[in-house]
Amino acid sequence: MSAYEITKGGKDFIGYDYLTVSAYSEKASMYLDAYKNLGWLTDDSIPVKQLGLTVTVKLKRDRKILNKTELTRLQQHLESCLDEIVALEHSITGTATIYSIIIGIIGTAFMAGAVFAVTNEPPLIFLCVLLGIPGFIGWALPYRLYKYFIKKRSVEISPLIEQKYEEIYEICEKGNALIH
Repeated sequence: MSAYEITKGGKDFIGYDYLTVSAYSEKASMYLDAYKNLGWLTDDSIPVKQLGLTVTVKLKRDRKILNKTELTRLQQHLESCLDEIVALEHSITGTATIYSIIIGIIGTAFMAGAVFAVTNEPPLIFLCVLLGIPGFIGWALPYRLYKYFIKKRSVEISPLIEQKYEEIYEICEKGNALIH
């Protein structure tokens, strides 16, 4: 029996609320710790499922837990912070990916023009070289730009992510105080 379970009148019946939580594998421990501080326990009768990069865990909490309304409010705030962290982390690579793909496509278009110029009758070698140079640049540049934008965006986003983590820790402290 867990520390949060209560028995009434000598009976072992406890009604539970249930929750399913999915998280990226590297963040699963943090999610479990955070929900534990809001009174949620892992449901050991249902195994943890891992599908690709995500882990799905079933949680349960005593329906008669004290301060349930406040814990629910804190849980909603926690989930909002967790979602914001995921969105911020995805935004780091999103812009870099878009710019890299666009430049790669433009480079490919120039390279296609160069190929058409060289296969023309008679071959237009000057036009082939003229279109081939930006084509090669468009193929070589995306990776470097991707790395540059990742680094730049990481510097911008890291303080915001840290701020959200601090907010999560404060939520967990408040929740833990409510259940103990």
